[in-house]
Amino acid sequence: MSPQKKFHLVFSFVMGLMMISLMTFVITVVNMGFGPEFFARWGRAFLVAYPVGVPVIYFLAPVARKLTSRLLGMPA
Repeated sequence: MSPQKKFHLVFSFVMGLMMISLMTFVITVVNMGFGPEFFARWGRAFLVAYPVGVPVIYFLAPVARKLTSRLLGMPA
């Protein structure tokens, strides 16, 4: 695996961890507040979202970069 592909794969896992942790936390707080089952529900939401989110980040990040370059008139 090339260093660039390896970087993109690791980036997807790290970005997924940060983004999905934050988003599942916020949505869990909005939906149920801080109660006795908060951490169990947040953990369950994370376990569902992470395996879905990481491949989405992996495949869509290059598309987002290209689209952003086009929108800003910059070379890809």
